[in-house]
Amino acid sequence: MDTRNVQAGADAGHGISFNEAFRVWLRVACLSFGGPAGQIAVMHRILVEEKKWISEGRFLHALNYCMLLPGPEAQQLATYVGWLMHRTAGGLMAGGLFILPGIIAIMALSYVYAAFGNVSFVEALFFGLKAAVLAIVVEAVVRVGKRALKNRIMIALAAIAFVAIFFFAVPFPIIIIAAGVIGYIGARQGRPEFAPAGHGASGSSAVIDSMLGDAVPDHVKPDTARAIRVGALWLALWLVPVIALLAALGQANVFSQIALFFSKMALVTFGGAYAVLAYVAQQAVEHYHWLKPHEMLDGLGMAETTPGPLIMVLQFVGFMAAYRDPGGLSPMLAATFGGLLATWVTFTPCFLWIFVGAPYIERLRGNTGLAGALSAITAAVVGVILNLSIWFALHTLFRETVPVQAFPFAFDRPVLTSVDIPALVLSIAAATAIFRFKLGMLTVLAGSCAAGVGLRMAGII
Repeated sequence: MDTRNVQAGADAGHGISFNEAFRVWLRVACLSFGGPAGQIAVMHRILVEEKKWISEGRFLHALNYCMLLPGPEAQQLATYVGWLMHRTAGGLMAGGLFILPGIIAIMALSYVYAAFGNVSFVEALFFGLKAAVLAIVVEAVVRVGKRALKNRIMIALAAIAFVAIFFFAVPFPIIIIAAGVIGYIGARQGRPEFAPAGHGASGSSAVIDSMLGDAVPDHVKPDTARAIRVGALWLALWLVPVIALLAALGQANVFSQIALFFSKMALVTFGGAYAVLAYVAQQAVEHYHWLKPHEMLDGLGMAETTPGPLIMVLQFVGFMAAYRDPGGLSPMLAATFGGLLATWVTFTPCFLWIFVGAPYIERLRGNTGLAGALSAITAAVVGVILNLSIWFALHTLFRETVPVQAFPFAFDRPVLTSVDIPALVLSIAAATAIFRFKLGMLTVLAGSCAAGVGLRMAGII
């Protein structure tokens, strides 16, 4: 690794060593449960509130960009902040650590699943954890909403974004583009409601903002020649293995199919994992016949109850695809390669988008013409996070949901009689601990996990 990158903390003047950042990013990674909303909540709590590494304004600015990209927005946000602090090495560390626990957990559970057919005990082990994550997600929506929704127009934009995506399944990019246009027009007309959201209490002391306030480090400055070099490198890392597999094995081979299919998914996963999982499930089950319908649901359960992006379920799909069609390899060895291949072509593009685009996005922070658009996008993102939170709540508190398809409505309705009483009680207890008693996140997580194990031992769940 480039020693200049490792020493970037000292060079940039923020005083946070690479080793200290490693410990914090590892903590973020190990707590990254609950899908995008839960992961964003964890990062916001640790990076903005606790460590004060990044201000509210810069956090939301980076989040806006990451939510416009294909792929898992939370992992890309971690990569972005890591890059700001410690250059490319920091971005690789933060983004890589964010998915590492999930890679290990999903791989281990996939071995168990392939060998024994179920992982029910492991899922039960995480039962209490999901209840705590739900409370943390709700707290994040409240906290971010208080800072971003400063006036009635911003509240209205967040509400409209939520209704559009939750009840009408309006594509995420359309919501963001519409919000940006509204904000841009409002700012050009001089409307004060579209002024950028304040940084809050953490703004003046955030180390990244202090580091970038006066003399901006070279790695943050846009450089077209450097962007071309970086883009070429990451495109090669992503596509050369795909091309090599196609050349050596042909398109009919399972490894070539995994490489091609999940590379395509990496380009079209706008709006996060939720937007693409239905399509992946359909193709994996009905077109490629890699899995059976209930196996896809089992894989989704693994991804929901382990750390890392929900899109880590793609590793399970790749694992089972190669396990069923191992060629000349042993099934478990082929499955391992298949799972890791799916992970590689899914996440390598995420680093490409950040390392090439982030310097240009940082430059936009000083463009007053776009300030109103970004403020409106921030408000819309609050509505989207609320949507993700309710989606997570529905699948945590209810055992069954029914898709409602009545034009123009398209949403999941909970089956009220399927309410999961233990999950509901644990979620209320976790929320009370956070909102009423102000207990720390680790305390709440540990208590909820202990309660979940106790319920399992008592035969209640």
